[in-house]
Amino acid sequence: MSVRREITEYDGVYFITITCSRWLHLFELANGYDEAYKWFDHLKGKGRYIVGYVPIAIGMPNHIHALIGFRNTKGVSINSMIVEGKRFMSYGIVKRLKEKSEDETLAGLSTVVNNTDKKRGKLHEVFEPSFVPIAIGRKECRSNKFIAQKLEYIHANPCRGIWNLVKEEYEYLHSSAKYYSTGEQGVYAVTSYAELEDIDLTKTI
Repeated sequence: MSVRREITEYDGVYFITITCSRWLHLFELANGYDEAYKWFDHLKGKGRYIVGYVPIAIGMPNHIHALIGFRNTKGVSINSMIVEGKRFMSYGIVKRLKEKSEDETLAGLSTVVNNTDKKRGKLHEVFEPSFVPIAIGRKECRSNKFIAQKLEYIHANPCRGIWNLVKEEYEYLHSSAKYYSTGEQGVYAVTSYAELEDIDLTKTI
């Protein structure tokens, strides 16, 4: 059963976590890191802001952490935008898995599709049905301190625990840590949360 939290507002900064089905290392298996960046591009085209990210956290290529600023969505549910992003990335990852002949993985993703989705024609469950959006706050009550805490958390992940992929956070390729540490954009350009102070997210573009 999906247990995602419903976002009732239409603007604000949110900390989003999306997890691959069964915690499989699908981004690595499919070499699909850029599928996340394509979704980020889509969001930017709709007037959203990518504040920070670690597409593979804790050294395990199976989930995404992202801080996303949503400008007034004109009544469109933020939840639906996240679901759309999961679907968008799923298509790309499944296509790459097929190209790499990852038949066993694809078969496993088919077994976890629920009956309702099967009747709708869904063939693979690439991501867990739930996601956890944490509201950082709307324009009038946004907390930069809270945003900084979340950035520190996601940036430190590759350096923590048994993984220790890199010594310094900014050395990790798939992370916005480089930008916040050195001022130089990494593999994907982000918007500094300080810049959002001058942007009224409650107003449409």
